Amino acid sequence: MKLLLNFHYSDYWADPQQQNKPAARTSLDFEALRDTMKIYTANVLRALEAQGTPADMVQIGNEVNHGLLWPDGHTSNPDQLAELLKAGVEGVKMVDDKMPVMMHLALGGQNEEVVFWYNNMIAREVEFDIMGISYYPGWHGTLDNLKYNLTDLVTRYRKPVNVVEYSDFRTEVHKIVFNLPEDMGKGTCIWEPIGFRGDLFDRDGNVIEGMKLYDKLRNQYL
Repeated sequence: MKLLLNFHYSDYWADPQQQNKPAARTSLDFEALRDTMKIYTANVLRALEAQGTPADMVQIGNEVNHGLLWPDGHTSNPDQLAELLKAGVEGVKMVDDKMPVMMHLALGGQNEEVVFWYNNMIAREVEFDIMGISYYPGWHGTLDNLKYNLTDLVTRYRKPVNVVEYSDFRTEVHKIVFNLPEDMGKGTCIWEPIGFRGDLFDRDGNVIEGMKLYDKLRNQYL
């Protein structure tokens, strides 16, 4: 198995509703905050390498469609958000300049909002290798919405995409991802294997029924 490292850059779980700066960073001015984010990113990656568990891909933030490190990096401050994202990317490249970098948004079926975000960050020279999208039907629309959004994204930006957080419609989500144009769908990451609606492992680490589907999906698509 490989490691996708998702930086939250917060003292608590970060998502579209909460992207608060760590308490230790609240007194920093913007330039210091930017530099600290870069150094922290690089230090974590080096520590993982040193213990023999290097990352294979890195997300600069979790579901950052409203930004990160609020208020400095809120989407109402797009220039500052872009600078922080670039700082994270720089931290990754300091350690491994070939490491794939993901920008992860929620909004699985909200095409207009996703395009607005990527357009703004690309215009500000934020560089990344893969688009990450979350998909929960209760928040992100139908499977048709997801298919339309992902198809438009890979056609528009010529970058691969990963449904990097989902729980429902596992077979259908894989069918959408692995049938995107030009083989631009590169996989999925389920939320989550044990807790919320998880059925891949029990809490003793034993494989349970839900994992069997992924053997089937692997054989079908990989």
